[in-house]
Amino acid sequence: MGQPQSPLYLTTLEVTAYILFHLWQIIGVQIYMAKFGRSSRERLATCDEKLQKVFNEVIKYVDCSILEGHRDEDRQNKLFDEGKTKVKYPNGRHNHKPSRAVDVAPYPIDWSDRERFHLFAGFVLGIARSMGIKLRWGGDWNMNFEVDDNQFDDFPHFELR
Repeated sequence: MGQPQSPLYLTTLEVTAYILFHLWQIIGVQIYMAKFGRSSRERLATCDEKLQKVFNEVIKYVDCSILEGHRDEDRQNKLFDEGKTKVKYPNGRHNHKPSRAVDVAPYPIDWSDRERFHLFAGFVLGIARSMGIKLRWGGDWNMNFEVDDNQFDDFPHFELR
């Protein structure tokens, strides 16, 4: 009958990320507070305040890079022409000012490591949920917690719902 509506409900992916983080601390894996570089900070600054809050919290635990925030008309349409987005300007969430979407990847970036993107997404979604912020991830567009039913994967993509 669908998932519970409680704000405390966490997906398996979110729970796994939470457990791994605390296991790393218990067994002594060095966890350090990463910080965004200049380019990532500039890109994140083009995003909605809620996205900024989420990723400023995420970076405390997981090193990641902000790839893109706001997109202008030329950039959005170029990505559409290349098949890297499904919408033309001005219909993308990246096209709002401030941007209602952000593309973020765990650092260092390994585009072939799908599992790492899944784990990172679970961690991000868990942080956002703990802050009362609803996000949709580009690896689960229909938000049914099934990652193998997408027609179009966009693993770095997170957007406000």
